[in-house]
Amino acid sequence: MLRPFIHMFLHFALPAVVAGTAYRQTFLRAWLIMLATMLIDIDHLLADPVFDPDRCSIGFHPLHSYLAIGVYAALLLSSRTRIFGIALLIHILADSVDCWLLLSGF
Repeated sequence: MLRPFIHMFLHFALPAVVAGTAYRQTFLRAWLIMLATMLIDIDHLLADPVFDPDRCSIGFHPLHSYLAIGVYAALLLSSRTRIFGIALLIHILADSVDCWLLLSGF
């Protein structure tokens, strides 16, 4: 039962830490942008069932695909899109940790 808590903690706390560290002057704006990237979870609506606690999102859902992850990494290259790239990669990292915990039987 600890796995869902860890997963959600990473989705909220890790962006807060990064926003507080890298975007100290505009913390709230940066954190809200980072939280908004959770909208990529809309691709879960394409799955059947929509929610499966034993399914890894990475490589399964379109916005969690390896191609999409490459696009998110490319967003880091421009200062205008960097915060979105960071936020999307944090989201993917949080989902990856969830997958690792799932595979380890945690």
